[in-house]
Amino acid sequence: MRVLLPTMLRSYSHGAAEVDAGGATLAKLLDDLDRQFPGIRFRVIDEQDRVRQHVRIFVDGEVAGDLAMPLDGCTVVQVVGALSGG
Repeated sequence: MRVLLPTMLRSYSHGAAEVDAGGATLAKLLDDLDRQFPGIRFRVIDEQDRVRQHVRIFVDGEVAGDLAMPLDGCTVVQVVGALSGG
């Protein structure tokens, strides 16, 4: 499936804004991304296996709330770096 990456992660994907990855769940998809682009998972997922505070993941346009989320029939996963500050 297509994975859209924010600018902050493109140094891992050799500058690519869009990559292909697979997995039955969101966690497996992130594992596949990390296999292809070492280090990318750690920028998205923290040490407690949760999505980092300033990152959002969308699956076919819907916010993904759980890494166990099944991706059957999913076509696009988008990782977004949330803005913060004031």
